[in-house]
Amino acid sequence: MPTTWYTAPVTRIESASPRVRRIWLELPADAPVFDFQAGQFLTMDLPIGEKRLQRWRSYSIASRPQPGQPIELCIVHMPGGLATEYLFHQVEVGTLIKFKGPDGAFVLPQRIDQDLVMICTGTGVAPFRSMLFDLDHRGWPDRDIHLIYGSRTREDLLYADEFLDLAARQPRFRYTATLSRIENDPSEPWMMKGYVHQAYKEEYAHVRPDLKFLLCGWTNMIDSAVENLLIEMGYARDQVVYELYG
Repeated sequence: MPTTWYTAPVTRIESASPRVRRIWLELPADAPVFDFQAGQFLTMDLPIGEKRLQRWRSYSIASRPQPGQPIELCIVHMPGGLATEYLFHQVEVGTLIKFKGPDGAFVLPQRIDQDLVMICTGTGVAPFRSMLFDLDHRGWPDRDIHLIYGSRTREDLLYADEFLDLAARQPRFRYTATLSRIENDPSEPWMMKGYVHQAYKEEYAHVRPDLKFLLCGWTNMIDSAVENLLIEMGYARDQVVYELYG
């Protein structure tokens, strides 16, 4: 099947944290439908080099699948990185972005018959935001879902207000934020000092066959979590699914 390339203008840009930018793309009305599943990503072809490996960058889609609506991306600035230097310092509203997709198999199963524990750091929260708000729109499964999100400080948290609102409305959803670079323990019950590994190791120390762990983030976090869950804690291999960010 031939690859479909799209060209869409940036219609909105917002700062999400000191290091993260939210960017919205909106396809023209006459463009082919960009039909994606929650959790998938798109690949941009950016004008930052001659070779494909220099130009192509993939980003998870943070918005829920909704034909005809803007596509939201959540991008962290990597100092000196060709792609993020371009996206942060040259892209503005009206800039045309060329991209292809959707791609990726990091999606929810057709039938959710296990409780889900979503573990992520930084912009690895993007596919989970898409999944959670897709479920909230389509109908929540008869299972519990726990999002454990790791960040440095409170100001680095992404979409916290949205997740807290979802937890207030949906009794089968829980949100835990871990902060690694704070001095004192936070007073809020949904926050804790430390790393994501402490949260899931304490909460899910007793192995349960009705759990599935979904992991998304940088390689170091994923490697540690997989080792902890499979080797140290004793969960089965098919209970752990992950998406690497580099």
